[in-house]
Amino acid sequence: MKILGIIPARGGSKGVPGKNSKLLAGKPLIQYTIEAAQNSELLTDTIVSTDSSEIAHLAALLGAEVPFIRPDSLATDTASSIDVVQHAVEFLKTQGRIYDAVCLLQPTCPFREKGFIDQAINKFAKAGTDSLISVLPLPEQFNPHWIFEMTAGDHLVLATGEKEIIKRRQELPQAYYRDGSVYLTLTQVITDRNSLYGETITYLVSEKLYHVNIDTPEDWEQAKELAEQFNKSNY
Repeated sequence: MKILGIIPARGGSKGVPGKNSKLLAGKPLIQYTIEAAQNSELLTDTIVSTDSSEIAHLAALLGAEVPFIRPDSLATDTASSIDVVQHAVEFLKTQGRIYDAVCLLQPTCPFREKGFIDQAINKFAKAGTDSLISVLPLPEQFNPHWIFEMTAGDHLVLATGEKEIIKRRQELPQAYYRDGSVYLTLTQVITDRNSLYGETITYLVSEKLYHVNIDTPEDWEQAKELAEQFNKSNY
């Protein structure tokens, strides 16, 4: 299976300005994800998709391929991940580079254990699903079987649509939330269905110890606390 790794790195960021090139424990944030991709034995190629010449230069210095500068239309706050991925896939297709699947690796989730990407690829290949996402277990108090939604009449109903609540936590099915570290999707699903998920999804559970998704200054401070321990354990 030929798999294209895509690292999306927009130059602008309101929450943490310049975060993709900002130093985190002595390394630019994007370097963590570039190194994770470089350590993968199963990614066929990996590119950085950016609208920033500064990030493009930095990524190239770190050994990453930057085949284009992303158009301004894909550099806004409202540009979606699927649009960015589709642009990269179509651009490389014009060069005769065609892939079976895409692995989206967001630099805002910098800490992936060694081998995690390849574990995800192996599971995805065996599962035969449209996609794979990395996940973390949902705390039981947020399990969808215990979550209520408000109706138009200002009443509450179970989010699952069930009439009776599950009374014992031991009876709750395990639930997960996507953590943002890895998205694997068949290229055909991306191009033909305009989706990163498709109809069937498998999963791989991430290491909660190192999880952070950097969007705010508070997230950045959390990442600083995790970075030193992560670097000692994985490099």
